[in-house]
Amino acid sequence: MEPIEGTEGPVPDSRDGRTPTRALLGVLLRPLVTVSGLMIAYFVLPMTDLSDAGTVAVLVGGVLGIAALFGWQVWCILRSPVPTLRSAEALVVTLPTYLLGSATAVHLMSSTDPAAFTQPLTRIDALYFTLTVFATVGFGDIAAVDQTARILVTAMIVGNLVMLSVGIRLLTAAGKRGRARHHGDGPA
Repeated sequence: MEPIEGTEGPVPDSRDGRTPTRALLGVLLRPLVTVSGLMIAYFVLPMTDLSDAGTVAVLVGGVLGIAALFGWQVWCILRSPVPTLRSAEALVVTLPTYLLGSATAVHLMSSTDPAAFTQPLTRIDALYFTLTVFATVGFGDIAAVDQTARILVTAMIVGNLVMLSVGIRLLTAAGKRGRARHHGDGPA
């Protein structure tokens, strides 16, 4: 059995008794289940009108939730017997969580004020708009029209930059530090 990068081989880890193959299976299944659950929740849970202040509260709550998720993910990476895999898992879970949170805020704003964007947005439209903003494609078919929507989109753009620069770097650094710690090459 070939060892997985970031592990010492197919020997069970003394802390939790899992083999690298079992750890890899967990790294694949946890994000799949988590992201699937989030997608189902996004499309099934009722999302009705919120006041503009309510939409901002959702956005702020989402930002705080992502920060908490990041902190928890870093903690898990540092303590994982397979920190490189755990770091990849963290990114696969955190990015869709962030994007779905942003899409939720956009959808709620559009539901509250259908004139906030160039057209009223369904959940699919909100997710599509969020992804085009995140990918910096910006086709222009949907745009923020009023000031509150523009503030929301501006906050999303800043969040995208933070996610892409700081977030990925933080998760990668935690993976390296966790690997060094696990192998006894770095600070505990």
